[in-house]
Amino acid sequence: MIHPFERLVVRHTHRIPLPHGPLGRGGAAARQFDAALMSVGFKLSAALLERLAGLSAETVLDTAARTLDTVREMVGDHVRHNVYFVDFPANVPDTADFWERCVAEALADEASRDGTVAQLRTGVVDLLTLPSYGNYRHTHAEMLAAHEELIAAAGDRVTVLHPGGTPDEEVTALYLALAGSTTPLGEEGLRDLSALAGHCVDGLQPEAIPVRENRAVVNLARLGAGAELLVNTVTDVLRLACALSDGDVTLVEPTRLRSLSRPVRRALLASLDAVVAAAPAKLADVTAHREAFKRLGERLHPHEYPRWPHAARVFAVARGEEEARSFDSRVEALLAVDDVTGAARLLTAAPGRLLRSLDRLLRACRVQDERDAVVAAVEQSVPRVAGRVLLAVREHLHNRAEEARGRRVFVNRQGRAWVTTDDRAPVPSRERERLIGVLDAETRRRLPEAGHLLIDPDVLDVALPLSGRATAAGLGVLPRGSLSPVDGELLRFFVHWKQTSRSTDYDLSALMLDASYETLSWLSFTALTDVGGEHSGDITNAPDGASEFINLRLDAVRGTFIVPQVNIYSGEGFEEAEESLFGFMLRDAEQEGRPFEARTVRMKSELRGPGRVALPLAFVRGSDGRWRAKWLHLYLRGNPNANRVEGNRVSVAVLVRALVEREPLTVRYLTGLMAGGAGAVTVWDGTTVPDGPVTYIGLERPDGLHPDSLVVTPENLRALIPG
Repeated sequence: MIHPFERLVVRHTHRIPLPHGPLGRGGAAARQFDAALMSVGFKLSAALLERLAGLSAETVLDTAARTLDTVREMVGDHVRHNVYFVDFPANVPDTADFWERCVAEALADEASRDGTVAQLRTGVVDLLTLPSYGNYRHTHAEMLAAHEELIAAAGDRVTVLHPGGTPDEEVTALYLALAGSTTPLGEEGLRDLSALAGHCVDGLQPEAIPVRENRAVVNLARLGAGAELLVNTVTDVLRLACALSDGDVTLVEPTRLRSLSRPVRRALLASLDAVVAAAPAKLADVTAHREAFKRLGERLHPHEYPRWPHAARVFAVARGEEEARSFDSRVEALLAVDDVTGAARLLTAAPGRLLRSLDRLLRACRVQDERDAVVAAVEQSVPRVAGRVLLAVREHLHNRAEEARGRRVFVNRQGRAWVTTDDRAPVPSRERERLIGVLDAETRRRLPEAGHLLIDPDVLDVALPLSGRATAAGLGVLPRGSLSPVDGELLRFFVHWKQTSRSTDYDLSALMLDASYETLSWLSFTALTDVGGEHSGDITNAPDGASEFINLRLDAVRGTFIVPQVNIYSGEGFEEAEESLFGFMLRDAEQEGRPFEARTVRMKSELRGPGRVALPLAFVRGSDGRWRAKWLHLYLRGNPNANRVEGNRVSVAVLVRALVEREPLTVRYLTGLMAGGAGAVTVWDGTTVPDGPVTYIGLERPDGLHPDSLVVTPENLRALIPG
């Protein structure tokens, strides 16, 4: 029997659940499976190959078919990637010559001649009116025939798949990991958690669900199963109502609440009543989402249920009929009369708010006694603060050093960013150092004993995933701010999109900047060639899907930064299109192959942001001459139509500069703290692994680790964040 969530397990964990099936001699089938995986950059671990070899060939082949479909989609090989210029990257024409050729072909076409002549008389020709512009001129098969087979290289990506437990064990473990995550999940993670929560509602549950968005998703499943809801604030109930309406459980975007059945209304009102009865002060939370609670009251009809009077008070506060002074307003009142000490003392009742207000409190202090009181309040409160808040404030203080002043960058939950001048007064250096010591000590106290710590050095500059919204869904994707090595001679970006209902034109571009973030050049549909690079040609309509590529020879690239971007020229947004994805490949100079080769793909991510310009990452040349990827995951608002790299190059440069110059808290920080309590620390050399169990932290799980090892890779990096 095939488990319905086997694909999720493979995608999230890179493990294949042990398939059900009779024993047999499946060795030949397992080797065929392994060979097929290697063609798309994956491989079976030695242990998994051995386990599959003991099953029947039919079972192995069934597993292979399902897994291959999953991994091909993970890497972007589930679609047909075609190019406008059939032998790209060879023979890409000069842009002006290409446009002249399109005009000549339009003049030779009787159907388009008159219209083209009329445009020429005005001095302006719309490329989109030329018959040979923007549409594939050959089939996918013809494009494949024009390219030599890819030459295998030692640097090709190999993602190893490892053996898992039974399907039920793997699915339960994945559900517990997602539901119990100490950091918010991204859109994909929440969607997968929703599916798993319904399946696992009667099974094992996490000891705690610290992230409230996760709790709303789990509560939705529990409500459907008639189980007790996990609610301890009035906002938990509002989030659940949004989940019932397929809305935004983060409460960032307004949700149009649906009419609710009588049993659901009773369950929500009973929960609200219990929360307020136990802690009337929690009514103050209503004011932060006053309008949403008004809409919820219209759906719940609290006047019909007099047995829950405390629930009715929630909506009275929302309507302004009852006052519930918020905690924040009490803090503001103290700060308004310059009572910083009183504000710090009050904030100890809400430790998370205290740490988030820390910068402001320190800047408001006038004398040393007040600064000492603020630090003392923090020392008293840190044991009750969530781990991700400790780390976020530690990162903030690191970037508030006097020499780090200059620009402030803000990124919202949707990936939209803006930059402004940092005109804040500095945080006093003495208090800054004292607080950093307090936060480091508390974080170290919470970290588990690592035993023998085995570290892949390539993971050290990966940013800690303090929020899943700072990482797009996909393969090889790292959190915003991460740096990862780029080892290869040819760098190739790709974008693929498929429109849902109307003509849609996405444009892949790459902006080259110097060390001062000034524009040197770009590659796009308006500049098909440049020193060291080629564009595959502009596709302007994607009813069956379309792809564009940019090829770069890294040793020929001028400047310090390469910034790929995807501009929406016209049509559907990233969230409207049926499919939209971005990725990059790395190849050796002598490798041939097709424009898209799955085993050279280093990263593939979904494009699902709200803006009209996507900035997935940038490539940075270091002082040592090596290139590294700097992960951005940003979206610019852009224009409604006709977005082009020329039009946004200044704003892109400002954003890139702000993100590059800000230092995130990385894995290096946590492993440094963990090393103090580890029995031994080994830097992995990429070949041999210790015989005994280890705590391994790296980009990929090595083959041959002891089965009792604790393994942390980008797929479960949030496991490093202490609770």
